[in-house]
Amino acid sequence: MSAPRSAAELFSLQGRTAVVTGASAGLGARFAAVLAEAGATVFAAARRIDRLKELADSDSRIHPVACDVSLAADRARLAETALTTTGRIDILVNNAAGSGETRAEDESPDAFADVLGVNLTAPYHLARLTAEAPGAADGRSIVNVSSILGLVTAAPLGGASYSASKAGLIGLTRELAGQWGGSGIRVNALAPGWFRTEMTADLFGDERSSRWVERNTLLGRGGDGHELDGALLFLASDASSYCTGQVLTVDGGWTAR
Repeated sequence: MSAPRSAAELFSLQGRTAVVTGASAGLGARFAAVLAEAGATVFAAARRIDRLKELADSDSRIHPVACDVSLAADRARLAETALTTTGRIDILVNNAAGSGETRAEDESPDAFADVLGVNLTAPYHLARLTAEAPGAADGRSIVNVSSILGLVTAAPLGGASYSASKAGLIGLTRELAGQWGGSGIRVNALAPGWFRTEMTADLFGDERSSRWVERNTLLGRGGDGHELDGALLFLASDASSYCTGQVLTVDGGWTAR
């Protein structure tokens, strides 16, 4: 049985190494900044290295890594970069994702498979690389960024490949939590609702769509990126040391309707 610690100690990431994918913008950039502020050395990965360098300029604990998560070689190089630099990987945030087509009839099988490759296969591979990293595995935390669209439909918005991949990510989270729990590796999912990001700019920029979000969200509004800070830090840190295989939904009450 572990000894109780102060709240500050529970949420501290001092001495930890974190890898965050899809970190060049939106929620991913925010996630990298939050983990760094909590004390972690963060390897921020994405294809847009110029954006990553801007992010790294804001905090010396953030290290930019050009990475296309659809490529297995890039994923392996990302993990190796973190291990070579710090000798460890303590936290993985699988955030990178593609959206695909909105209408199923507009999405080819090949395009569907491409979305699953980025949104589901890549997180699986990176999770394995994290679990297999050298050193004591106890205390490692994997956070898979799913979505409320992995739990409920958002028709007429959403998309077949995106929803399928996010639902699959929840299933993967539970299975890996079951397989790796004995070694002390925790695997959880974060399921955001409608947040204002680059990806949802058109949604919130359209008055009719924005009203639709407000009307169907119990808090009557979309979320702001910082409102995921606490949930992410909880799952990444020792504050959630007895939490694994869970889906933490942060959606303003959308799925409680």
